[in-house]
Amino acid sequence: MVFLKGDEMKAEKLKNAMLSRSRFQVWMIRATTTVLLWTCVVQLTALGDIWGPRLLKGWPSCFTQSQADHSLHIESRKVVLPPKRYYKNNGYLMVSCNGGLNQMRSAICDMVAVARYMNVTLIVPELDKTSFWADPSEFEDIFDVDHFISSLRDEVRILKELPPRLKRVYEQGTLFSMPPVSWSDISYYLNQILPLVKKHKVVHLNRTDARLANNGLPLDIQKLRCRVNYQALRFTSQIEELGRRVINQLRQNGPFLVLHLRYEMDMLAFSGCTHGCTKQEVDELTEMRYAYPWWKEKVIDSVQKRKDGLCPLTPEETALILQALDFDKNIQIYIAAGAIYGGERRMSSLSSAFPNIVRKEILLGSSDLKPFRNHSSQMAALDYMVSLESDVFIPTYDGNMAKVVEGHRRFLGFKKTVLLDRKLLVDLIDQYTSGSLSWDHFSLAVKQAHQNRNGSRQTRLVIPDRPKEEDYFYANPQECLPPFDDDNEDDALRIDM
Repeated sequence: MVFLKGDEMKAEKLKNAMLSRSRFQVWMIRATTTVLLWTCVVQLTALGDIWGPRLLKGWPSCFTQSQADHSLHIESRKVVLPPKRYYKNNGYLMVSCNGGLNQMRSAICDMVAVARYMNVTLIVPELDKTSFWADPSEFEDIFDVDHFISSLRDEVRILKELPPRLKRVYEQGTLFSMPPVSWSDISYYLNQILPLVKKHKVVHLNRTDARLANNGLPLDIQKLRCRVNYQALRFTSQIEELGRRVINQLRQNGPFLVLHLRYEMDMLAFSGCTHGCTKQEVDELTEMRYAYPWWKEKVIDSVQKRKDGLCPLTPEETALILQALDFDKNIQIYIAAGAIYGGERRMSSLSSAFPNIVRKEILLGSSDLKPFRNHSSQMAALDYMVSLESDVFIPTYDGNMAKVVEGHRRFLGFKKTVLLDRKLLVDLIDQYTSGSLSWDHFSLAVKQAHQNRNGSRQTRLVIPDRPKEEDYFYANPQECLPPFDDDNEDDALRIDM
C-alpha cells in the first residue's frame, strides 16, 4: 500500500508538471499572437499615415469625416517614415517656382511627380522672390521641409542642396537652365528632359507654372500629385499654430464663411478690371500693368471682360450675391485676401450688409503677425488653413488659391464651396440695379443658378488640345476621390472640339 501511494504521488506530480507546461505553452501562444497582431496594427497605421485619406489603392478613407477634417494642417501627427526607395539616380533636377503661393504649391506637386518618373534626385524647390509680391520666403519658411523630404522618400530622393562638386558648377553660372513646355504629358519629360539631365548631370527648370497636363496621365502619377499636395506639403509649425488659433477663435463664435475676395491691386491691374473704380484708380492700375513686362496683355476692354465673366466680383457685387443666397446677416465672414483696393470706400456695402466681417489682422495681435509682415506667401498660408476649415468657402474669382482650395475641400469630403457663375451674375446684377429685375426675381435666379455649384462630386471637363479651358486637375482631383462607381475610377467628361 505504501508503494501504491508513492506511485500515485508520482503520477500526480507528473500530471501537475504536464498541466503547468501546457499552461505555459498556451500563454506563449497568446503572447506571440498579441505581438503579431500589434505589429500588424502598427504597420497598417503607418501605411495609412503615409497614404492618407482615400489614397490607399483608390479606396475611401477609413476615418470619419470629423477625423479627416482635422487630419490635415490641424493636429500634430506622429512621424512614421516610409521605407526608402532605392533606384539608379539619373541626375539632379532643380526647379524655380514662379507665381503666388498656390501656383507654386501645385507646381511643387508636379515637379515631384516628374522627378519620380525620371528617376532623378530633386533639389528642394526654390520659391519665387521676384514677382509682384517680392516675398523673400524660402521653402522652409512656409513648409516643413524635413517632413516634405522624409514623407516622400519611398517615391523620390530629395536633397536640400546639390552635392558639393555639382554645387560649384551652379555657383559658376554654368548650369543648364530652361523652361519646360506648358501642359506637357509625362512622355515629354521622359523623352526630352531626361536625356538632358543625363547629359548635363543637373538641369534647372526655371518656370514651373502649369507644366504638367491635367489629364491623360497614368493613375499613379495623379495620385502622387495628390499625395504631395495633401500629405507632404505641411506648413511650418509656426504657421499651423497661428492658423489653429484663428480657426479656434472663429469656431467659438459659431459657423463661419470664408470669402476669398480677390479684389486686390495686383489682380485688378493684371486683369484690367476696373468696374466701380475712379478715373485716378483706373490710371494707377493701367500704369502698374504696363510696369510689369511679364503681364503680356496691356490693352484691355474692362466692360467687355466683365460681361464675359472674366473679372473678379467687386465688394459691392459680392454683398448683393450673399444677400440673394440668403446668408444670415450675422454670419461670421473671414476675408481671405490682401488689402482690398479702394479700402473702406469699396468695402462699405459689404460691411453694412454683413457686419461680422473679420480678418486675420483683427483676430491676431500685431506681435503675432510681425514675423509675417512683407511675406505675402506666409500670410496666404494662414488664409489657406482657415479656408480649408470653414463651413462655406466662396471665391469671387477663379484664381490659383480658389482652385487649389476647391480641390482640397473636395478631398476632405466635398465640403461646401460655392462656385460663382460670374458671367450670369453680372448680367443679373445689372438688370437688378437698372430696375428691370425685382429683388425677389433676382434672388430666385441667383439661387437656382447655384443649386449644383457647391463643390460636390462632378466629372472633370476635358477639352483635348485646349488645356487652359478645361477643368484644372487641382480643382477637381477626382482620381484621388472615392470612385464614381466600382467599375470606373477615372471618369472624366470629355468634349471633342
